[in-house]
Amino acid sequence: MTDSSELPGLVVTGVSGRMGQTLVRAIAGSDKMRLVGAIERKGHDWIGADLGQAMGGAATGLKVADDPLEAFARAQAVIDFTSPAATVEFAALAAQARAVHVIGTTGLEEVHLAKIRAAARHAVIVRAGNMSLGVNLMVRLAEKVAAALDDDWDIEVVETHHRMKVDAPSGTALMLGEAAAKGRGITLEGHRDSGRDGITGARRKGDIGFAAIRGGDIVGEHDVIFAGNGERIVLRHIATDRALYARGALRAALWGQNQKPGEYDMFDVLGI
Repeated sequence: MTDSSELPGLVVTGVSGRMGQTLVRAIAGSDKMRLVGAIERKGHDWIGADLGQAMGGAATGLKVADDPLEAFARAQAVIDFTSPAATVEFAALAAQARAVHVIGTTGLEEVHLAKIRAAARHAVIVRAGNMSLGVNLMVRLAEKVAAALDDDWDIEVVETHHRMKVDAPSGTALMLGEAAAKGRGITLEGHRDSGRDGITGARRKGDIGFAAIRGGDIVGEHDVIFAGNGERIVLRHIATDRALYARGALRAALWGQNQKPGEYDMFDVLGI
């Protein structure tokens, strides 16, 4: 039997959030890793509390902390589904600790990505807008379908999430749009249409459109619609349990233990 102290130690940032708590439960149910740190922002109500009790369960002996560097120094991996500004800070600290940094944060802009790339020169970073196997297969399919069709086929990406999601389009929607653009041999930046309102005029040929729906507690639904004259092709992924993202993140954290410093994605992790 493996001594639990020999298992890779993981830190979860933003531990009070939906994904943070889902990750904690996933790690607790795993025999391949252990939780060694739980991080929240300074001033949060959970700071100093026992993690298990803060989550409404039994005490675990692990206190929620606001010092990421101290926690990262004891870990082999950090799993991070927080905010762009926080993720950039965590990337630098994880690189300093030489810990694998798994990033599921969305809404990252070029200024954030440049700093993440700099951190990846010193440590392994696995970054993806979505950690699920199904979504990543769908991304590959979107690229292939777009490559097979000409621009007489309009491409629309529709995403649906819970009412608390703060960014739009979702990171997954942008992944799908980027894949479709790549398949078509264009850049998404020059062909993205996500601001329709009022009298917009006819749809511009070759654009990739985005629509975002928010409501209830929907985990995540994504459609890529290829609309031609007289026919449509629709790729769809429906997530019903946030745990699937946690499982993908844990898989990435383990995979990253044997890699050289650099920036990777879930295609690398899954080998697709």
